[in-house]
Amino acid sequence: MSDQHDPAPYDALLLLSFGGPEGPDDVVPFLENVTRGRGIPKERLKEVGQHYFLFGGVSPINDQNRALLDALRTDFAAAGLKAPVHWGNRNWAPYLTDTLREMITDGHRHIAVLTTSAYASYSGCRQYRENLADALATLEAEGLPLPRVDKLRHYFNHPGFVEPMIEGVLASLAELDPAVRDGAHLAFTTHSIPDSAADTSGPVTEHGEGGAYVRQHLDVARLIAEAVRERTGNDHPWELVYQSRSGAAHIPWLEPDICDHLETLHGAGAPAVVMVPIGFVSDHMEVLYDLDTEATAKAAELGLPVRRSATVGADPRFAAAVRELLLERAAHERGTRVERCALGALGPSHDLCPIGCCPARAERPAAAGADSPYA
Repeated sequence: MSDQHDPAPYDALLLLSFGGPEGPDDVVPFLENVTRGRGIPKERLKEVGQHYFLFGGVSPINDQNRALLDALRTDFAAAGLKAPVHWGNRNWAPYLTDTLREMITDGHRHIAVLTTSAYASYSGCRQYRENLADALATLEAEGLPLPRVDKLRHYFNHPGFVEPMIEGVLASLAELDPAVRDGAHLAFTTHSIPDSAADTSGPVTEHGEGGAYVRQHLDVARLIAEAVRERTGNDHPWELVYQSRSGAAHIPWLEPDICDHLETLHGAGAPAVVMVPIGFVSDHMEVLYDLDTEATAKAAELGLPVRRSATVGADPRFAAAVRELLLERAAHERGTRVERCALGALGPSHDLCPIGCCPARAERPAAAGADSPYA
């Protein structure tokens, strides 16, 4: 095998995701997993779960992960890459600990990890590293030999992640009436998080207002808007906005909310809007409900034409990007210099999360970083 297609020292890839319920009976237990330790009453969880019950109690995220798993396996096989791909979740089956146990039993000892979160933040990066540490601690207590796990870098600005979103925006613009198309605004959306979490996202050197989380999203939004201008000849106004807030009202979260933004645009005379969910890898519940249901209903109420562009999902270009990320990291681990693909102004992200990167809400060990208790 040539160095360009050699995954060594890695002997497997783990797709690590959030998980979601797959039936009505799963909804409350799933939400109990998500909110464990916060003391939220079951009755309140039933209220929160109404978004899931509207869709038969099924989150689309697990099926979308299955599709991505298939796409990764297909891409790896076509490239001659002999690295099996496994899948584990934070909050629902297949659970991370069970998947890692199976991988250890199969003999895997050096595992690369891809999370279904492209940006730096506590919930999108460090919390997954904490989950990995928890799983490794459990398996160590069972007497199993622990593998080395390395998390692949953030891929928010990788061409294989950005290009499908550019095409999604172009397709959505094409669906609009020609009378409103050229003046359509682009509303780039991502998950709102507390201001305090945003301000401390990324390495310490990037902490400040909005931190790496906002900076990275703005860079991707700018990349897409510029590409759309180049390909259409129209300079569409754009803004980064937020969705899916779930915290207490007295705690500041990133704003503006997408529904408030639609009202503002309508009041300012915008002829149409394309909502672009750049913060989400696939069309999971936050996209299906908060954008396709709630925000779309708000736009209809306002009489504002709106479209929602596609997420990356299992696009073959994204699968190829994951392969490139794995081979890039493998070459680095072998001491070989390799080109690291990245678009925009920020360049490729770090391989190893430094100390102080996306700090925890409470002191907890986290794997796959400079502060990892596991080599």
